[in-house]
Amino acid sequence: MVNKIVREIIHAKGIDIGIYTKDFENEYISLTDIAKYRNDNDPRFVIQNWMRNRNTVEFLAVWEEFHNSDFNRVQFEAVRSEAGLNRFVMTPTKWIEQTNAIGIVSKAGRYGGGTYAHSDIAMVFATWISPEFQLYIMKDYCRLKQDENSRFSLDWNLNRALSKVNYRIHTDAVKESILCSCI
Repeated sequence: MVNKIVREIIHAKGIDIGIYTKDFENEYISLTDIAKYRNDNDPRFVIQNWMRNRNTVEFLAVWEEFHNSDFNRVQFEAVRSEAGLNRFVMTPTKWIEQTNAIGIVSKAGRYGGGTYAHSDIAMVFATWISPEFQLYIMKDYCRLKQDENSRFSLDWNLNRALSKVNYRIHTDAVKESILCSCI
């Protein structure tokens, strides 16, 4: 069964930030959109600068070890030995290819393209951009989750009510069927 991609948008300080999920457990937030808060013309450079930071590389590795059994720890050690040096360059695609990472996703294309990261990673990136901006993102993200929960709750209550109504109809039909077969 192919999971359908569900896309949503949150708003923080006038910037639309894309979110997508396939399984409703792991949501990926657009780092490209978050980076536009600092550099609207070339957000990829903001992401690359963040990924050059040794603390970032170590955080990404810890996240991957926690969530990804296929994380390439050996290749990570090679990356970590270079991280923080002036000559060190890291891109999302390079990180994904070298370490078999799943926490960051890089997509080509004008619509829906860009760099996305699991919500855990995206919040760390947003804090690096600006703690104030991260708070705005977090507040709208929480609002989105509350809206989803209330929608799911309404669906559940509707299903419960329908089951309650249909129970009587179903039991009456079974009784009639049993009585008819006995006669």
